[in-house]
Amino acid sequence: MSFENLKLIDPILKALKEEGYSQPTPIQEQSIPVILQGKDLLGCAQTGTGKTAAFAIPILQLLNEKKGNDKNKRAIKALIVTPTRELAIQISESFNAYGKHTGLRNTVVFGGVSQKAQTDALQKGVDILIATPGRLLDLIQQRFVNLQSLDIFVLDEADRMLDMGFIHDVKKLLAIIPTKRQSLFFSATMAPAIVKLAESILNHPTSVSVTPVSSTAETIKQFVYFVDQKNKNSLLSHVLADKAIGTALVFTRTKHGANKVTKYLLSKNITAEAIHGNKSQTARQNALQNFKNRTTRILVATDIASRGIDIDDLTHVINFEIPNISETYVHRIGRSGRAGAKGTSFSFCDADEKEFLRDIEKLIGKKIPVVEDHPFPMTNDRPEQKAQAQHTLRPKQNKPSSSARKKSNTSSARPASGNSSSRPAASGNSSSRPSSSGNGRSSGAPKKKWSGGADPNDNRNY
Repeated sequence: MSFENLKLIDPILKALKEEGYSQPTPIQEQSIPVILQGKDLLGCAQTGTGKTAAFAIPILQLLNEKKGNDKNKRAIKALIVTPTRELAIQISESFNAYGKHTGLRNTVVFGGVSQKAQTDALQKGVDILIATPGRLLDLIQQRFVNLQSLDIFVLDEADRMLDMGFIHDVKKLLAIIPTKRQSLFFSATMAPAIVKLAESILNHPTSVSVTPVSSTAETIKQFVYFVDQKNKNSLLSHVLADKAIGTALVFTRTKHGANKVTKYLLSKNITAEAIHGNKSQTARQNALQNFKNRTTRILVATDIASRGIDIDDLTHVINFEIPNISETYVHRIGRSGRAGAKGTSFSFCDADEKEFLRDIEKLIGKKIPVVEDHPFPMTNDRPEQKAQAQHTLRPKQNKPSSSARKKSNTSSARPASGNSSSRPAASGNSSSRPSSSGNGRSSGAPKKKWSGGADPNDNRNY
């Protein structure tokens, strides 16, 4: 089946062709017709199965068809709620890619950053809003977000939403949005709590379910390098010094990151080009063709831009940044070793990415061998804890409080005994002692260093 068979409008078909999409994935094939009919949908599918396009494409088509009769222009018509800002950004980029010829506008809001850029975008008017629950409720309370014109509501990654403690935020949101709406609900699992939540959101839904990609080809050799973030560029040029690597596809999580890596490689006289959503279609096609012709040695790509890339005899994939979605790793390294050919993947993992690596190994069911013999080994495996320990061991010399000064004045007539003034008090000045963590060790104590490899008893200290 092709996308044309799904009765999509020309602006969307044109965008899909430009993105390199030719055939829908199973979740897209099942979901798009249901959503286009205006029905509620219950989808059991993980990220990595093409789920975002499964709801983004039909939402864009439905909103585009209503544009001519829409009296309240630039009011929020579709809301997608997702648990993390990484997912929110990826979903926004997908809507930008598939809707580039529709004239529909979307924006993304999430916490942890200043809200000004987000509120500025909202005040200009958007058709589609992608949001994390906390920041969304905050902006609703501040009256930057009005959902009274909402037609379509999507709850994405519902099981992760519950795991992260967002259930109360979701219930608050359900009490705010219009009851008359089309609702789409996606979750990787269907535990009883998920089913109960789905029942409170959906109205006579159609159910679809697909099996996610969860294994890597045996022909692809996988390796991981543990390295501090600041040394990743140097490690990359070290790895690429191996002339056996004719060409390599390098993945970053963001467009800005892709540009930075490309600039660094060019400074080292390594031919490289970036391919991402901010590049024009002509620039992306030229970069891909140069890579296929091997006039460009390194192609640096983001995940959304890399979809549809099919390169014969690609031997190496390098994860400059570990993906935060495990299935994305499987898709990334699957660009090499195609049609039974051999391939190699290298992943650069810093301290903050260990959790992502753990999830990947859980998904693929095996440990990824560690390359320990390289010039940039990780030296700071727990940066947050070490920074905290360093701060604790070097306390600021605060001025004594007024109560302390009063106590000092009343006791100044009495001579000091021994050297008690040089000892920290049992309480109050605890900052002069290293704080202890839950395992009974000081937060500044050295951690056990794991050995790597495929040993099932390997303690990686994630």
